Amino acid sequence: MIRVLGLAVAALLLATVPSVVAQDSMVGVDLNSPKMTMAEMSRDDVAALVAKGAPVNLAGKRLSGLDLSGLDLTGANFRGAYLNKTSFSNCKLDKAILDQAWGLSASFEGASLRGASLVASQMRGANFKGADLSGARITADLTNSNFAAARFNGADLSADMKNQSMGLMRAVLRSARLEGADFSDANLSRTMLEFAVMKDANLSGANLFGAELGGANLTGARLAGADFDQADVTSAILQKLKDLDQARNFDKVRNLKRAFRD
Repeated sequence: MIRVLGLAVAALLLATVPSVVAQDSMVGVDLNSPKMTMAEMSRDDVAALVAKGAPVNLAGKRLSGLDLSGLDLTGANFRGAYLNKTSFSNCKLDKAILDQAWGLSASFEGASLRGASLVASQMRGANFKGADLSGARITADLTNSNFAAARFNGADLSADMKNQSMGLMRAVLRSARLEGADFSDANLSRTMLEFAVMKDANLSGANLFGAELGGANLTGARLAGADFDQADVTSAILQKLKDLDQARNFDKVRNLKRAFRD
């Protein structure tokens, strides 16, 4: 009986391990490999494609480390591309496709990504300071990224509840810098925001249903019309909040007694 039970437990563990591993695309990746660090094209090569006038297709290309700053890459396809430490500073990337792209420590500072798609992308440590991601669809891993003064107006960072075979697909902004970021009317349902610095962020009209805000710093954040239903605020800093009386379902947050309040 014990042996049968042991085999059953082992089978259960084997069945669950792949799904857990699949949620973290960093597992087993050699970050120092040529595929992750070298470029197969130059800036001039990319600029020549842009000069042809049509949206460029760079899907799967190795472009790590390039300086592509200032280019008009509207509608460009970077699906599955390698963009680690690539500079897109002040680029125009409206409606660009960055799904499943690798952009570790890439720079999008001051870039326009209005309506862009960042689905299942790996962009830990990226710099989006002052970037415009209004209307973008984002389910990327953006842990430790910088979004200070970035705009997410009407953006969708919510969990994809229809596609969970590879784990919960959602925006992960754990320990991200979000000071002064504008999330007005954004969908942050079930978004991971643990330990994010959200001082003076604008959350007016945002949907924060089930968002994970444990340890996040929301000092001075604007909350008019924001929906906090079932959001977890364990150890969150909720001080000097603005328009709290106009927030929705704040009485339904989880672990409010464990938050730091005025």
